[in-house]
Amino acid sequence: MAKEALGLIETRGLCCLVTGIDAALKSANVRLAGPMKNVGSALCNAVIVGDVAAVKAGIDAAADAASQLGAVVSAHVIARPDDATDTIVAGPKKAAAPAKK
Repeated sequence: MAKEALGLIETRGLCCLVTGIDAALKSANVRLAGPMKNVGSALCNAVIVGDVAAVKAGIDAAADAASQLGAVVSAHVIARPDDATDTIVAGPKKAAAPAKK
């Protein structure tokens, strides 16, 4: 199976990010990868995943919708991310809790 593409969008302000991600999820067959994150200094980002064409369409829709409400700092698509990017996007895997007796 092919590796899914990643789409990243970063905006100044949460309202325009939520609006942009809403547009991305409605316009293309993509999924939100984890929670939206506040980077600091009013910067917020989110990551979507799916096939390359869908992610590109979703990020374009997100950037267009978000730019109508605020500032889009960056929008980028990574077509075939390396496996190591999973730890950056999703965070490190947590160890399984020991079974209770």
